[in-house]
Amino acid sequence: MRLQNKVVLVTGSTAGIGRAIAKRCVEEGARVVIHGLEHDLATELVGELGSDRAIAHIEDLANEGCPEHLTTLAVEHFGRLDAVVNNAALILSGDIHTTDADLFHRIISVNTLAPLLLIKAALPHLQAVRGCVLNIGSVNAWCGEPNLLPYSISKGALSTLTRNLGDSLMQQAGVRVNQINPGWVLTGNEAARKQAQGLPENWPASLPKTHAPSGRLLTPQEIASAAIVWLSDEIGPVSGQICELEQYPLLGRNAPKDLAEPTHPSR
Repeated sequence: MRLQNKVVLVTGSTAGIGRAIAKRCVEEGARVVIHGLEHDLATELVGELGSDRAIAHIEDLANEGCPEHLTTLAVEHFGRLDAVVNNAALILSGDIHTTDADLFHRIISVNTLAPLLLIKAALPHLQAVRGCVLNIGSVNAWCGEPNLLPYSISKGALSTLTRNLGDSLMQQAGVRVNQINPGWVLTGNEAARKQAQGLPENWPASLPKTHAPSGRLLTPQEIASAAIVWLSDEIGPVSGQICELEQYPLLGRNAPKDLAEPTHPSR
């Protein structure tokens, strides 16, 4: 198993991509710290994974002290911390007209600042085991859609954080920092969000080829499979890298001109 005896902290892991990553980590031999805002979902997941393999902490990542609470829990309960997965994110709509300072600060505090502070809190423990960090970004980091301005900015900043720390922490502490940028993933929250916007319940069955050439969206489990590779020792000393996980090239793609513009938030 790829993560045998490792301890992995996954933020935003009560649902969606984070939940899939946490479950796959346990399947690969790891013990996990579950984090989120939903007590019931966290309790359910710990019960599914087993109390010997998982423990949960419920707290808003933007709270002062949350990064220290999470890292302390991992070390006190499991005796070590090998990897941090910065998955939690706020996906809120906003364009140049609707994005005010409060909205921008709220998104940045969770999507960009919290990962930085969590890495800082975890660094002594990661350095002790030559561990790693995996940031979960978004293809929106490249530009993003007009109604995802603050979210896209936050993910662009996360990419810079990854490359900067991926270089400096590998040199200073032997800690790898990498990032995967998922494209459009069919999570439970995404399905509900699109229905709330007026799409029918079966909307994933009628996706335009420009957004889903395969005829379907990516699944959380497929993102989790990729995450395991980056969390494992198989990746060696590779650090400071960002990998897009989408069905088509993001840069230089020549999409058919008669198809509608994207209406999805990707990740």
